[in-house]
Amino acid sequence: MGVSLKDVAQRAGVSIKTVSNVVNNYQHVTPKMRAKVQQAIDELGYRPNLTARHLRKGRTGIIALAVPEFGNPYFAELAGEVVDAAARHDYTVLVDHTAGQREKELLVCQGFRSHVIDGLILSPIHLETEDLMARTETAPLVLLGEREYEAPYDHIAIDNVAAAREAVAHLIALGHRRIAFLGSRTGRERQPAHLRLRGWREELTASGIEPDESLVVVTDGYGREDGAAAMASLLDRGERPDAVFAYNDMIATGAMRTITERGLTIPDDIAVVGFDDIEESRYGATTLTTIAPDKAAIARLAVDSLVERLAGTPVAEPRRPRPGYRLVVRESTTPREAPGPPR
Repeated sequence: MGVSLKDVAQRAGVSIKTVSNVVNNYQHVTPKMRAKVQQAIDELGYRPNLTARHLRKGRTGIIALAVPEFGNPYFAELAGEVVDAAARHDYTVLVDHTAGQREKELLVCQGFRSHVIDGLILSPIHLETEDLMARTETAPLVLLGEREYEAPYDHIAIDNVAAAREAVAHLIALGHRRIAFLGSRTGRERQPAHLRLRGWREELTASGIEPDESLVVVTDGYGREDGAAAMASLLDRGERPDAVFAYNDMIATGAMRTITERGLTIPDDIAVVGFDDIEESRYGATTLTTIAPDKAAIARLAVDSLVERLAGTPVAEPRRPRPGYRLVVRESTTPREAPGPPR
């Protein structure tokens, strides 16, 4: 039989209400009393019944995270950060997969799991502002990703344009001028690919380099095979760049494979920069220079925002925090040092 609040109260010589106040971290408990109760908790190994606690508040204790691709390491890594952030608030995370399909995004947005979750963190691909405005589900919603929406929901996203400009500026500083962009999409001007493409154009223009639209390659998806095909398309057309800025690390990885298969070297013949800083980028035969979004901050801000709204905390409507990012320079833009002479 588990240890109860009553057991802890008896061990500490205090009331059950005092133990409850300590367990729920109420501020009016004196430090001396808190330490006394905590000692009893530690000695007995008491663990709060989180399910009962949430039920008393009319909650399930579960929040959902809906992402477009399980096969994309970025989302897998982000999901891990969300799980960790939610655990700090005693919440469990239900991870859902939309496959980037509009129908599934609409389903999760409109609350088809509302009977089991308290709130939703959603990274949409195809939803439009009007879809969000038509939402009737009352559970709190926090948006992730770089699509721009004019809807009354908190939205957590790094500044994609600024991050892309920093990546391109790095290549320009190394002397590159024919910089390709791999991973453009057609017809969706507010998708992240277009924000990063905008950054590519802006930085080239600001540096006095006319953006060469023949070096922009549209891809069907965002995977390694798409990057490999995009790079092959450029080379087959005779449009060989001296550097590549890829929409994400998977496209960059595919492009690097094609570059080496064609007998070219990285970075001497073609330098490559990716986006996302997935684990794979750190362990390839040639490590990848990339933009590293602060995934822990993205997760923390999303979960904190959701929990605040669940608690009814008065907050501004809506919030648009900008988590940080950094450029991580690796071998794909900076050649590794040649080994010294044997000793």
